[in-house]
This record gives sequence, structure tokens and C-alpha cells, in this order.
Amino acid sequence: MSEIFEKTFHVGWADVDLNGHLRNTAYIDLAVDVRLFYFEANGFPVSEFNRQRFGPVMMRDEIDYRREVQLLETIRVNLLLDGVSQDVSRFRLRQDIVKSDGSLAAKLVSTGGWLSFDTRKLIVPPPQVAEMWSNLTRTEDFEELPSSIKS
Repeated sequence: MSEIFEKTFHVGWADVDLNGHLRNTAYIDLAVDVRLFYFEANGFPVSEFNRQRFGPVMMRDEIDYRREVQLLETIRVNLLLDGVSQDVSRFRLRQDIVKSDGSLAAKLVSTGGWLSFDTRKLIVPPPQVAEMWSNLTRTEDFEELPSSIKS
């Protein structure tokens, strides 16, 4: 099993809401940043998505909040593969937001696919992307998903 990919962040002023804790959209912003860091770390920077004229598109995000995260707190955000189609055209990611004391602050589950910038349709990604997904640590309840490509 591969090592779990994760990044550490400090909650800043712009990340909190009126109640003084991490705002709901900041969870998604941090999760997306970790996904992009994963691609960058595996030799596929954002510029490569632009060059190849495709990118990830999210169809669903679900957040399960467990603990409040406060201003200036340190948190870790990981990236796990929760499901993927055989052709890798559809994927589901799970990302845990963990506080410095080890407690789970939130769990984000996102389902997505790959969008052609030219046709604006879902596509099968290039083999390099499929390989990167296969190298991600899988969740304990990982499942194969149906393809996003219509026959």
C-alpha cells in the first residue's frame, strides 16, 4: 500500500466565517489545493492540464463536519481514492481534514470526471493520469464506479 498523500495548512483570517471557525467553502478550497499538489508532485502541474486541454470537473461534494476548526489552527488534509471507473473517466475522492490533536474535523467526499476544454464533454484521461490515480491509497470501502462515457 502506498503512503497517504497529505498537506499541512494553517487556518488564516480569510478562511474563517462570522462564527470564528473554518468557513464551509474553505474546506472545499483546501481539498482542491491538495488535489492540485498531488498532481504537481507526480509530474502533472496545472500547466499540463492547460497544455493538454482538459481538467477535472466535480459533480458532487459532500462534507461531514465533526469538529470546529479555529483561526490559526494547524490542520492536515489528505487525499484518498474512494472509487474509480475501469476507464478512469469517473472518480470519487475522500479527503479527511484532521486537527493537530489527531481528531477528525471533517470528511469530504467528491465525485468527478475529466472535462475536455474543447468539446466541453467528459473524456477518458491520458494514461499518466490513470497511473497517478492507481498510485493513490484506496479507502477501505473503495468501489468500482460506472464510466462517465456514454456509448
